[in-house]
Amino acid sequence: MRMKAVAYSIKPFEKEFLAKANQKKHDITLISNSLSLDTVVFSEGKKAVIVLTTDDVSAPVIEKLAKLGIKFIIAGSVGTDHIDKEAAASYNIKIANVPSYSCQPDLTNADLQETANQTIKSLDLWQQNRCLGDACICARNCDLYNND
Repeated sequence: MRMKAVAYSIKPFEKEFLAKANQKKHDITLISNSLSLDTVVFSEGKKAVIVLTTDDVSAPVIEKLAKLGIKFIIAGSVGTDHIDKEAAASYNIKIANVPSYSCQPDLTNADLQETANQTIKSLDLWQQNRCLGDACICARNCDLYNND
C-alpha cells in the first residue's frame, strides 16, 4: 500500500532527488506552491504533507490539514520552528524532520539527495507504524504510532 503525500514548495531541480529516493513506492504529488491557508486544499485525499521552512504550518493551517485527513508532516529541514507542534499534537498529527545535513551555505547534490532519502524513509516507517528515532520531533510520545 502506497502512502499518499503532497510536497509543497518543490523547485524543479528537487524533483529528481525525490523521484530517485521514492522509487515509485509512494504516491507523491509535487507542487511548487508553498503551503498556506489558500493552498492547503492540495492536501485533500493525502495522508502526509512535506514542507520546507518557508511554508505556513501554523495552527490554522494544521487545523485545515487535520480536517482533510492529514496524519503526518515531514519537514525537509533540520529546523522545525516553523511548525506549530502543539497544534499538530492536538490533532494527533505526527512530525518528522531531517536529522542533519551539511552546514554549508549552499546545499550540495549529496545534501539534497540525503534530504530526499530521509523524507522517503519517514514515509516508509510511518507506513509500517514504526517510530522515526532521531528524526522524530513529535510533541507527544513517538515510541508507538497508530493510524487512528
